[in-house]
Amino acid sequence: MTPANSSHQGSKLMLYLRSTALFIAIFMVTSCIALAMLMSALLPFEGQYKLAKMWANYILFLTKSICGLDYKISGLENLPQKGVAIVLCKHQSAWETIALMGLLPKQSVLLKKSLLWIPFWGWAMATLKPIAIDRSAPKEALSQLLKQGALRLQEGFWVVMYPEGTRTAPGEERKFSASGSLLAQRTKVTVIPIAHNAGEFWPRNSFVKYPGVIQLKIGAPIAVEGRKSKDINAEAETWIKNTMLEIEATK
Repeated sequence: MTPANSSHQGSKLMLYLRSTALFIAIFMVTSCIALAMLMSALLPFEGQYKLAKMWANYILFLTKSICGLDYKISGLENLPQKGVAIVLCKHQSAWETIALMGLLPKQSVLLKKSLLWIPFWGWAMATLKPIAIDRSAPKEALSQLLKQGALRLQEGFWVVMYPEGTRTAPGEERKFSASGSLLAQRTKVTVIPIAHNAGEFWPRNSFVKYPGVIQLKIGAPIAVEGRKSKDINAEAETWIKNTMLEIEATK
């Protein structure tokens, strides 16, 4: 895939100015909503979660308004209307972590425990019942995921995971972790695969955000009943890889 920054023909100065304006706006909005979430920590959880969804949707609005970065979703009909699901999503950017918060039902996200130490955003995330693991201890992390993941699903949360484990640049591939499919196999909960090309416009480790339209595609539910976790994982990985090629071909 060709990163958006290699083909952008607009003013570099305007890119930096708009990205700076977005950074300031995100910082202000995140600080205010995070403080509100912390102050409401003793109130019903649903109220806190509404604040989180409001934050996510407002960040997407700011991104479009300030940087000209919009998104298009296909496959919404594949999202179950009832019950819970386990989402296995391509990981290229910070964008999808925001977008899925606004797009999907109440969810618990698998993330690195260290992210909860980030001022404001991390503190607020800690109130949303994430599955926060220590990646330096993989066996303990897997055990924690299986136990807490099953509990969150029973509580009515969707579980959102990024099976590559870390953000990958456009065109880069990493082997999918089978932990999500193992959770699905044990709990008999449907898997929803998601692919997107956010990394072309909101690159990892980049301050600059590029204008354009992110393509986000939601796959059909993957059946798990009576299947091995490795087969579930392979189907999700294959669908995401093939869909990434489709997204690239339509550019």
